[in-house]
Amino acid sequence: MNNCTTTERRNQFASDNYAGICPEAWQAMEEANRGYACSYGDDTWTERACRLLRDTFETDCEVFFVFNGTAANSLALASLCQSYHSIICHETSHIETDECGAAEFFSNGTKILLVPGPHGKVDPDAVEHTVKRRLDIHYPKPKVLSITQATELGTLYTVDELRDLGHLARRLDLRVHMDGARFANAVAALGVHPSEITWKAGVDVLCFGGTKNGMAVGEAVVFFNRELAREFDYRCKQAGQLASKMRFLAAPWIGMLESGAWLTRATHANACAAKLEARLRDIPGVGIRFPRQANSVFADLPPGVVDALHGLGWHFYTFIGSGGARFMCSWETSDQDIDLLAADIAGCCNR
Repeated sequence: MNNCTTTERRNQFASDNYAGICPEAWQAMEEANRGYACSYGDDTWTERACRLLRDTFETDCEVFFVFNGTAANSLALASLCQSYHSIICHETSHIETDECGAAEFFSNGTKILLVPGPHGKVDPDAVEHTVKRRLDIHYPKPKVLSITQATELGTLYTVDELRDLGHLARRLDLRVHMDGARFANAVAALGVHPSEITWKAGVDVLCFGGTKNGMAVGEAVVFFNRELAREFDYRCKQAGQLASKMRFLAAPWIGMLESGAWLTRATHANACAAKLEARLRDIPGVGIRFPRQANSVFADLPPGVVDALHGLGWHFYTFIGSGGARFMCSWETSDQDIDLLAADIAGCCNR
């Protein structure tokens, strides 16, 4: 019998990356492992996965598969910019805080300009101010607006907010990049067609996260503006992101998209976060820091509780966003996991 009080069961709320491969993705990889297939994406699995993504978004987009989110974001942004341009993003965005300057590196020096905004979402007025505050040649010309859906703080842009940002970007001659590491969680939570929060809202390129959705590895870079994808395959090759056995990056997308698991698994993760939020709200001394809209819960814990939880074997981040503890749920999170975490938090608060 599995003992849920072991340290092993107490470690998985740091990130949805801690979860394993979900069955739908695993089965697709197993099927792709039978026999030979052409390399570097010239195979039926990659072709099929690209077709499924086009069907999912209901548009003739250009699709590329890379190994991880940092590569997806930085290479996509590099394709939108020249070295003398700048990228506007929220001050808590992943490309600013957690990608080791990759966007600047792969774009040969494009500068990132930060804007504020409540709950991890860019303030449109701040975006416009950043574009217009200087128009001289000495200022890195703003060219891209990068937004994150779901945000680093677990919040969501609504359809209307995205449309407004899309209109603003067009008026300011900005291209729009979407970091969608948890895009599936956003679609599941909003209950809208994925096209409504991407190309119909003015998004030029989406970095669609597969790893956090239940795959072993792999992200899809989806260009809705196909002109911007010109020679992107060369960027992937130069950056070491052209997989020789591409079928194993592509096949999980087939398993997730054909079965609908990309949404059902994300819906489960979101529901687990909602349950955890409800449990934490009942614990005296614990506060919820941001609106829980996707699959993460940010909480303020009493002094000493963080260290006590670490001592019990829990892994979670305390440096995400503007402080507090972040508890991330995944496709694999169970009610048992939530009960154990909530009980340990309550116990530590009552010491």
